[in-house]
Amino acid sequence: MTGVAMRIGDAAAAAGTTPRALRFYEQRGLLDPPRTAAGQREYGPDDVARVRVVRDLLSLGLTVEDVRAVADRLHLLGVPGCESGDEGGAGHGAGGVAARRLAALDAEIGRLTRLRDALAARLAEG
Repeated sequence: MTGVAMRIGDAAAAAGTTPRALRFYEQRGLLDPPRTAAGQREYGPDDVARVRVVRDLLSLGLTVEDVRAVADRLHLLGVPGCESGDEGGAGHGAGGVAARRLAALDAEIGRLTRLRDALAARLAEG
């Protein structure tokens, strides 16, 4: 990928997503591409890399709101072009979001396991 600015369709293809997803990420505060004088979005390699990280985090079970809560700290995950900040505090915040999501997933797994066991017990009685 070159350092040349891309329009939304090319950037979406490079990131493995759709233009609609890029607009959604922008609306949710996960992406802020510069605009031309005509108002068109221009994406660069850093924007594409950021979208890939966002997609990876979403695929791990984090929600858009989880990712939004740490959007200013994505540089800690190696996203080029993201502003750096207080890395100690930021790392803790990012880990806190992931830890909360993991706890929620564990709770849901526990709930589903209990439901499955209850159904299996009822079938065994039957």
